[in-house]
Amino acid sequence: MHRKAFIKACGLTCLGGTALLSSMLESCSNTKTISGTIVDSDLVVPLSAFLTKGNEYRKYVVVHHDKLKYPICVYRFSADQYSALLMRCPHQGAELQVFGDRLQCPAHGSEFSDKGAVQNGPADTNLRTFPITINNNQINISLK
Repeated sequence: MHRKAFIKACGLTCLGGTALLSSMLESCSNTKTISGTIVDSDLVVPLSAFLTKGNEYRKYVVVHHDKLKYPICVYRFSADQYSALLMRCPHQGAELQVFGDRLQCPAHGSEFSDKGAVQNGPADTNLRTFPITINNNQINISLK
C-alpha cells in the first residue's frame, strides 16, 4: 500500500470510529435518571421528565429516591399509558439495567420486557409493577 492510500484509509477509519462513538454516546444521553418526590405513599415524577431538549419523548426514565432500595423504571407508551417497574431482579435481587425496551440482570442475564414480563431466565417471576395515575402534569406511582 502506498503512503497516501494508507493515510487516507486511516483517516476514513478514524472518522467512521468517531461517528460510531458519537452515536453511541447520543443514545446514552436518552437515558434520563431523576430524583422523585414522595408524597404520602406515592412517588411523584413530573411528566416533563420524559421530554428531551428537542421536545421529543423519551421511552423511559429511571427514578431514584433515598427511601427506595431500588430505582423504578417508568416507561412511556403514550400520553396516558405508562408502566412503573421495580428495578430488582426477582431471581436473586440484583439491580437491573435498562436497555431500551428491556431490562436485564447483570448477575445472571435474566431479561424483562418494558411491562415487566420475564423474557429470559433464570428468573421465573415477573417484575413488581406499581399502579400509576396522572394528575396536574405529574405521574403518581403508588408505592403501596
